[in-house]
Amino acid sequence: MLVVADCRLQIADCCFIAYCLLPDKVLLLQKFPLMQLSLLDIVACFMVLFAIIDIPGSIPIILNIKSKTGNIHPWRATLVSLSIFLAFLVFGEKLLGIFGIDVGSFAIAGAFIIFLLGMEMVLGVEFFKHDSPGGGTIVPIAFPLIAGAGSITTILSLRAEYATINILIALLLNMVIVYIVLRLTSRIERLLGPTGLHILKKFFGIILIAIAIRLFINNTGITLPQ
Repeated sequence: MLVVADCRLQIADCCFIAYCLLPDKVLLLQKFPLMQLSLLDIVACFMVLFAIIDIPGSIPIILNIKSKTGNIHPWRATLVSLSIFLAFLVFGEKLLGIFGIDVGSFAIAGAFIIFLLGMEMVLGVEFFKHDSPGGGTIVPIAFPLIAGAGSITTILSLRAEYATINILIALLLNMVIVYIVLRLTSRIERLLGPTGLHILKKFFGIILIAIAIRLFINNTGITLPQ
C-alpha cells in the first residue's frame, strides 16, 4: 500500500510540474517556425505561385528559346530562379525598409501587377513588354521568365498573408515542377496540345484575378457585403 501511495504521489507531483511548465512550453512551441505549418496555407501558396510562375504556359516560349540556343540546362535555370526567390523571401522586408515601404503597401502594388498579369492571360492582350536582352538558360528562362517581376512581387505579397515556412515549402514544390517541365518540355507540349495549353492559361488567368482582388481587399481593410 505504501508503494502504491508513493507512486500516486510521484505521479501527482509530475502532473503538477508539467502543469506549471506547460504554458511556457506552449509559448516556445508557438514561436518555433514548424508550429506555423499549415497544409491549407501551403496549398494556397502553391496554387498562387504555380499560377503566377505559369511554367506550363511558358512551354511555347521555352521551346522557341531552345530552338534558337540549341540547349537548355534545367538544373541551372531552376537553381538560379530559386536563389532569386529565396533572396526576396528572406531579405525582401529589409530591402523594402530601405525605401520606407512596408509589406502591406507592397502587397497592394503587387495586387495590381497580378491583376494585370491575369488580364493578359484571360484576354490575350499584352500589358508588359518582355524586352530582356539575350537568351538561354539564365536569361530569359531563369530571369525573367520564371523569377520575373510578377512572381517576385507575389513572393513579397504572400509574406503579408502567410507564414514564411508555408511559402518556402510551396516554393520548393513549385521549383520541382519547374525542373520537371524544363526537363520534359517537348513531351508535355505533345501531351497537352495547343488547346490544352490555351485552356490552362485561361483558367489560371482567372485564378490570378481572384487572388489579386483578395490581396487588395485584405491589405486595404475593405469589407465586402455578405
